[in-house]
Amino acid sequence: MNTRAGFVWGTKQHFNRFIEESGIDCELITPHMLAAPFFRTTLNCLIVPTGFANPAYSNLLPALRASSSRIARFVGDGGNLLVFGASMEKPDAYDWLPFPVHYTHDCHPRAITCNPSSDTCRILGDYDPSCIECDGTFSSFDADGVGYAWESAVILEKKIGNGTIVVTSIHEFPSRTFLQTFCKNGVGVRF
Repeated sequence: MNTRAGFVWGTKQHFNRFIEESGIDCELITPHMLAAPFFRTTLNCLIVPTGFANPAYSNLLPALRASSSRIARFVGDGGNLLVFGASMEKPDAYDWLPFPVHYTHDCHPRAITCNPSSDTCRILGDYDPSCIECDGTFSSFDADGVGYAWESAVILEKKIGNGTIVVTSIHEFPSRTFLQTFCKNGVGVRF
């Protein structure tokens, strides 16, 4: 079976093409599909891009909240979840995740240092870590902080059951190497 990623958004974006050009089959999952109890697909990973909580860009947040138990089950069964910045001052924007995350919107370039023992830090592999655009920070969370800008976390990682959730506020595409490995390491499970 090919590695499959679900990209959650209302329409196709450049990110979809980036995923496909990285050698990963990409399925667009609209907010209506995500929230529909009858929607079923098999995926290795699910990707929620930057701006998911900002109503100027998307209507995704209500669908994520309605699907929170399905998302938690997907990760627990071995799928991986990659979530980017909310891109809006909305501290509860991540309340649909199976662990608490408090987000503060603050968009500007940052120097990021990573825990070298974490494979998640390969997300920065295509960039100069001394100057990466981020749209905010995570001030409190129940996860491992693996990437920091000054004293503030910008990359989080949490193992849930057989899967992994990565939450990041970097405002760039992930490195191709990270994306390929992260999606491939997710078990193809029903969503």
